[in-house]
Amino acid sequence: MTKTPLFTPVLIVGCVIILVTFSVRASFGVFQIPIAEEFGWPRSYFSLAIALQNLAWGIGQPIFGAIAEKIGDRVAIILGALCYAAGLLLSSVATTPEAHQMLEVLVGFGIAGTGFGVILAVVGRASSDENRSMSLAIATAAGSAGQIFGAPMAEWMLSHMPWQQVFVVFSVMILATLLLLPFMRAPAPMASRTELEESLGGMLLRAAKDPSFAMIFLGFFSCGYQLAFITAHFPAFVTELCSPIADGGMLYNLGITSTSALGAIAISLIGLANVAGTLTAGWLGQRYTKKYLLAGIYTLRTIVAGVFILMPITPGSVLLFSVLMGALWLATVPLTSGLIAHIYGLRYMGTLYGIVFLSHQIGGFFGVWLGGKMYDIYGDYTLVWWIGVGVGAFSALIHLPIRENRTGQAGLPA
Repeated sequence: MTKTPLFTPVLIVGCVIILVTFSVRASFGVFQIPIAEEFGWPRSYFSLAIALQNLAWGIGQPIFGAIAEKIGDRVAIILGALCYAAGLLLSSVATTPEAHQMLEVLVGFGIAGTGFGVILAVVGRASSDENRSMSLAIATAAGSAGQIFGAPMAEWMLSHMPWQQVFVVFSVMILATLLLLPFMRAPAPMASRTELEESLGGMLLRAAKDPSFAMIFLGFFSCGYQLAFITAHFPAFVTELCSPIADGGMLYNLGITSTSALGAIAISLIGLANVAGTLTAGWLGQRYTKKYLLAGIYTLRTIVAGVFILMPITPGSVLLFSVLMGALWLATVPLTSGLIAHIYGLRYMGTLYGIVFLSHQIGGFFGVWLGGKMYDIYGDYTLVWWIGVGVGAFSALIHLPIRENRTGQAGLPA
């Protein structure tokens, strides 16, 4: 039998789209201080804008997943890119916190149409059974690759132009990804006759009655909380609380001369470490029980975050935290999406993953919003960190009872 190739045109194009859209999405934390300082806003104003972006992303994910499955993948991606670019362009001329907050809702819907929910479903359908876990991991790792470049690129561009022009450049980058769509032709989902005959409503009802689906939904909350909080607030956290970069030290000689530059590099380093972490998770997901791998990842995240906040914040601890958290960053995504595909099949994977991802983005909303709100009240992020530690421990525990077996077509797990 001829072995199915791992790298298909669908996988390659999907990776490029995710890389570009996530490089922009991962850079928003870099704009916290410049935008707040230009308008004299409290930190919570722009934090709420990013929080609403995360919430809109979550709400939009099942909507775009259903559009992709009912109308077409490329239609969903085009609509998403147009929303994304429009939100960025309009944000570049917005001057009030309310305008930024509402326009970030548009950006959030744009990310939903060009991000994991739609792209992973296409990649999953285009992959063979033996390659699916690894293909999902590679596509997820592309998001990390975008994170590697996004924050440092935004920091570099801000040193040469105002943030408004950076947003315009980002919008052009998003629209440019549409030129690749002719190469993204995914086959129809491989499914049994019963699966193909089952309606979307029937599948949603079946999932709603399944306790395992509820556990997956609740468990994804902490992932969104932790990732969104760190992406949005970690550059500012490092800028303000990290001890200074030593003159003549290794970081200084590498060109990292300020804590603001270190904050941007930290986000990039998280993305770099996560490329390896996500690919490893995909490889492990093909061989071991996914729910136990997810429980292990959330346990490790809880330990890493707890130890970091208890230790003095130094350039060394920031870099070490970035590597360790980065290795666990998006490792949950191929395992969670693969778990959904395994239990419920591929026919409506995009919509089901989109619903689960809503929990992720509700967590993201609270992570970003609480970060800004607690900072304005207490002047630091300590309480927000410890909430993240607590919800991470909860996610580790709630994955353990999940029944990781394919559901029967007529009802609950067999």
